[in-house]
Amino acid sequence: MTPQKELLFLALGGSGEIGMNVNLYGADGKWLMVDLGMSFADPGYPGVDLVFADLEFIEERAEDLVGIVLTHAHEDHIGAVPYFAADLGVPLYATPFTADLVRRKLEEADLVGEVELNIIDHLDAFTPGGTGPFSVRYLPLAHSIAEGNAVLVETPYGRVFHTGDWKLDDDPQIGEPSTPEELTEIGDEGVLALVCDSTNVFNPQPSGSEGAVRKALDAEIAKHEGKRVVVTTFASNVARLQTLGQAAKDTGRQLCVAGRSLDRIIDAAQANGYLADFPDTVDFDTAMRLPRGEVLIIATGGQGEPRAALARIASESHPIELQKGDVVLFSSRQIPGNELQIGRIMNQLAQRQITVVTDRHELIHVSGHPGRPELEELYGWLRPQILVPVHGEARHMREQARVGKAAGIPAQVFQMNGDIVRLAPGKPGKIGETRTGRLVLDGDIIVPADGETIVERRRLAANGHVTVILPPKGSKAAPLLQPIGLPLDEDEADFLAEAQDDIRSAVAKLKGGKTKDRAAVQEAARLAARRAARRWSGKNPQVTVIDYYDA
Repeated sequence: MTPQKELLFLALGGSGEIGMNVNLYGADGKWLMVDLGMSFADPGYPGVDLVFADLEFIEERAEDLVGIVLTHAHEDHIGAVPYFAADLGVPLYATPFTADLVRRKLEEADLVGEVELNIIDHLDAFTPGGTGPFSVRYLPLAHSIAEGNAVLVETPYGRVFHTGDWKLDDDPQIGEPSTPEELTEIGDEGVLALVCDSTNVFNPQPSGSEGAVRKALDAEIAKHEGKRVVVTTFASNVARLQTLGQAAKDTGRQLCVAGRSLDRIIDAAQANGYLADFPDTVDFDTAMRLPRGEVLIIATGGQGEPRAALARIASESHPIELQKGDVVLFSSRQIPGNELQIGRIMNQLAQRQITVVTDRHELIHVSGHPGRPELEELYGWLRPQILVPVHGEARHMREQARVGKAAGIPAQVFQMNGDIVRLAPGKPGKIGETRTGRLVLDGDIIVPADGETIVERRRLAANGHVTVILPPKGSKAAPLLQPIGLPLDEDEADFLAEAQDDIRSAVAKLKGGKTKDRAAVQEAARLAARRAARRWSGKNPQVTVIDYYDA
């Protein structure tokens, strides 16, 4: 599809899920991409860490893509850049802090010379690609990272306010969000469509202020006099890092940082004018020599990541050591899907009588996404003609559409990944759809998430594997079997004996030409081995037959 004299919207990722945000706007034969994110794999993708949106639709139309505008530096908005930007061959646009983190990713991938990265250090409009129907300007909004931005997209058919991730915060600690007066002025000038974050729509309360978290963290850390305190938070939350640096000063503690992603974010933040008064940090050895009540440790791993600093601290395999009575503060929310691995770490800490404090105990974390009252305030300031919920599962987006309708927005468009929506001219709504899907980074190769490799690995993980080696022609030897991952335990020898007999019997029953058809012999052996495995283990394993038949 090529956009005609119209304004189109198409999400390739991030609509129907939280994460992996990839959004397209189309007008007058051209496309503009907003964000190019990824997600982290769940257990349904064994052996895989990263998941991407399938960009086939826009890859086939790359000559009509004018650029990629990045709203902020969270991985679900920029994480796919080093994997796809060079192939798309269009310029990137980002504000300084986001651009710094993107540049580091491109350096790691040896792509700096292959991707044009434009740093937008102002709030004036710019034209991605230098020409075309789109004029864009950044509008700062509060979020749990430095330089969270909405983008205002001007087109011949109306203006789109694309929020990115956002919240309202009257004491944000980092940055200066757009004021209600500035947003009202944009509304006065007219907004055709509001494309809006849906993450926290079910929260009936505002998300809360970073300033309130600072006071609560100060008070909580001060409670634990004489104890070693670890705080885990999202590495990208520069405002929280600012808060923790100040809390260390306020409570008379030296600061120690555990986690490479924290080091990277602190370095990038300071290079762009943030964390200017962040205290000097001490190394692990120094931290461990200090009196217990004189050190505050910031650690990665609040989502239960097994290789992160907190998991290693909890399992006593990290230079940072905790003992009975020490404290771990979870200054972060549980991302859905991570509950089990977070709980595992909390249980490890609890078994060692280390105190665990979360935002359910004290106000030591607030979300970076808007609750319902914040959504309603933004609606009132912008007064859009159309609401397009994004950045949420289907239930989140349906609910935001309902909230927007109750607030008086004239039209609400519910869409999912792959739905092609016409915003103007005429009545807004879905006009078609395109195939979307997921890709995964498997080792060093990007493959389809539903491809044979991943499907086979799921089967292996669920049911195990049996290798059958057929003896050479004329041999009286029994077939050899090697089961892997079957729950046989002490029954394995009996299983092997019975499976060998079953394979011999199955091959002996072949008639006529099939006795010399090695494919038929192999299939008879495979099915016999699988039936035996099912009888003995209740599993349906993958079976590989190796035939040493000497033709």
